[in-house]
Amino acid sequence: MLWSSLLLAVREVRRNILRSFLTVLGIVIGVSAVITMVTLGNGATESVREQVEKLGSNLLMLRQSRFRRGPPGSAGSSGPPPFKLDDADAIRSYIPGVAAVAPELEVSTTVVAYSNNWSTEVVGSNTEYFTAANWELEAGRFFSEEEAQMGSTVCVIGSTIRDELFGESATPVGDILRVKNFSCEIIGVLKSKGQAPMGDQDDKVIMPLGAVQRRLAGSRRNIDTILVSVVSAEQIDQVKAEVTQLMRERRRLSENEEDDFNVLDTRQIADALSGTTQVLTGLLAAVASVSLLVGGIGIMNIMLVSVTERTREIGIRLAIGALEREVLLQFLIEAVVLAALGGLMGIILATVASVGLSLLMGLPYRFDVAINLISFVFSAGIGVLFGYMPARRAAQLDPIDALRHE
Repeated sequence: MLWSSLLLAVREVRRNILRSFLTVLGIVIGVSAVITMVTLGNGATESVREQVEKLGSNLLMLRQSRFRRGPPGSAGSSGPPPFKLDDADAIRSYIPGVAAVAPELEVSTTVVAYSNNWSTEVVGSNTEYFTAANWELEAGRFFSEEEAQMGSTVCVIGSTIRDELFGESATPVGDILRVKNFSCEIIGVLKSKGQAPMGDQDDKVIMPLGAVQRRLAGSRRNIDTILVSVVSAEQIDQVKAEVTQLMRERRRLSENEEDDFNVLDTRQIADALSGTTQVLTGLLAAVASVSLLVGGIGIMNIMLVSVTERTREIGIRLAIGALEREVLLQFLIEAVVLAALGGLMGIILATVASVGLSLLMGLPYRFDVAINLISFVFSAGIGVLFGYMPARRAAQLDPIDALRHE
């Protein structure tokens, strides 16, 4: 009985192909929209995680808070004291499980090469900066420990600086870069990391910290950020807690005072950004799923029309002994077949759209089996939900009245 009902349902769909296609168009649009939104959202989430991982391996970032808050009940607030080089040395000396510690000082300025100029960030740090921030060379070399200690005017540039000042195909190692009012020799070019949540990672010039403090910042002791690379991911939480406690002691914060600095974990940054992306993906998928309900209403409408058109056929079947449940099953299967075909077409359309949009937007494409199966099953469920009432109406027709129908 089930097989014969399925064959009858397929026959009816083939008999009115254009009408069947227009009927399931809402299902097609709904399924394809939901799958495309979720697939692109997953790709965006993965892209965010990859970009954050490029910031550094198992990285902690110490930054100053904007304001220093006193204990409860105290009046006013003042700016927190800046980090010192001694703070970085203390972390290196007293905290186990640390792979690299890099003090960092950033200064915005304009760099010039030949007749070209570019506004960028000049980063002053030590040799451990390249390890902590997970940088690799495309050409040349990093500056040495001796150059870092002497504050030599040598620099390593990002690929964006190279492209803007020298051209994409150039290898400017050995050229002179004018930074504000002094010149430095380019000794290396970094491999591109691309965009990150904090901006273009390749748009920077890296120099020994002493040179930046002496020639650009005017202070030899204060720094903006301390990068701490942890040996293994399992130790990050422990190292983070120990670094926080050490900094509180060095900054003389009492138990009642809040931290006047932040210890940022790249994992937390990735989780926060990924969470935001997933919420937006869910909202877009929810909006897109409204099309499925519209498609279900379309199926119910066309099935009611079909019952009216085939009233005499239903009456004949009932008159020669067909049971109500057989008629009910036949029309219910027709509705499910229509919805399932719409779901299948939607999956095909979504796959094509997801691949194309992923390439266009530069996102990784990952085929999500779960969302495709869920969308297909849900579309078939829409057929059951919205096809039941027309099928029930067909099954409850009176054979005599149905045979009299013109």
